[in-house]
Amino acid sequence: MSRFWSDHVVDLAPYTPGEQPKINNLLKLNTNEHPAGPSLRALEAIRAVINDDLRRYPDNESVALRRAAAGLYGLEIEQIFPGNGSDEVLAHIFNALFRHGDRPLLMPDISYSFYRTYCQLYQIPYRAIPLADDFSIRVSDYTGPHDVAPAGIIFANPNAPTGMALGLADIRSIALANPDIPVVVDEAYVDFGAESAIALLHECSNIVVVHTLSKSRALAGLRVGFAIASKEIIDGLVRVKDSFNSYPIDSIAQAGAAAALQDTVHFEQTRKVVIQARENLSKQLVSLGFEVLPSSANFVFARHPGHDGAALSRALRAQGILVRHFNQPRIDQFLRITVGTPEDCTRLCNTLSDIILKTH
Repeated sequence: MSRFWSDHVVDLAPYTPGEQPKINNLLKLNTNEHPAGPSLRALEAIRAVINDDLRRYPDNESVALRRAAAGLYGLEIEQIFPGNGSDEVLAHIFNALFRHGDRPLLMPDISYSFYRTYCQLYQIPYRAIPLADDFSIRVSDYTGPHDVAPAGIIFANPNAPTGMALGLADIRSIALANPDIPVVVDEAYVDFGAESAIALLHECSNIVVVHTLSKSRALAGLRVGFAIASKEIIDGLVRVKDSFNSYPIDSIAQAGAAAALQDTVHFEQTRKVVIQARENLSKQLVSLGFEVLPSSANFVFARHPGHDGAALSRALRAQGILVRHFNQPRIDQFLRITVGTPEDCTRLCNTLSDIILKTH
């Protein structure tokens, strides 16, 4: 604690990202990075803008990037709000849309932990609604009636860290039951097997969809994400952004992200490879005795009835394999495992097999 801090800093509990250690022969399956490299078109676009023009400020409106996203989804450019990764986009969403005095934000109790961090940062009350026993989101918990009018609703779809997804009919039901509040659907993993709520924007003006290029576009190091919503909602986000940083995305990131969105061939090829690897990994884990939740993401969420989750995580780390373990009620026996290459998955499963046999 420092005497120089603002009062609210003392009580903040910052988000803890996945471990990024420097270990030889490390297999990193803890941060849901793409096992394939980014689009060659994206890399070429990045190289093309590394020149003397970097002395100039970037396009503060990210027009080329927004135009690429709008064209991809058949929307207008005014419906796209980009930022430095989807986390920054979410920060602006929390600040611009959810600060309504004592009205709570509704979210699942097991979901992306940054949501609670932002609630604390922006002093937004929230209600964590328990997932069902099978770890699915119960739609009826969000359709009301509500004792207190909520400030908004947010959930990841597919959910994180479970990987389970709601269908469009369920998302539509939630949005239509709450027409006067924003319903934010965080779709970081949607391209690996779920349906995007972008398809509902024409009938549900309160839906806000959040995408990232860190996962299915394999550009986690570039830090680009965007929100997709009505012009009315986007206007509010822009007001907040321009009151914080009017040049948020650098020229290199804008060029690479726009090219990645346009390279649909690379996108389709690599996401199909990840989906197939996920299905194979799930089968391998089941054969080792794991319970694996149905995943529509680029990771699986699994537990073994005969082995403690934290102990398995430590044993894997000792063998140079990182997975994510959450010391959290209800899910402390689970491991979240990123889908790697087929060779990565084989190494993981062989190591798990050895650990299980040795500890029987």
